[in-house]
Amino acid sequence: MDSYKCKLCGYVYNPAIGDSASGVKPGTAFDNIPETWKCPRCGAPKSRFTKI
Repeated sequence: MDSYKCKLCGYVYNPAIGDSASGVKPGTAFDNIPETWKCPRCGAPKSRFTKI
């Protein structure tokens, strides 16, 4: 699975780790995260992330 980086603050979403604070379990691919999910660091929308 690919990691994605926030274009605004540099936060990297790693699917192996997920985002437990937002209810995203480890092993969740970025494409399977709800569109309402926001960057946990800066609050940017999912659309502001790019694949790395």
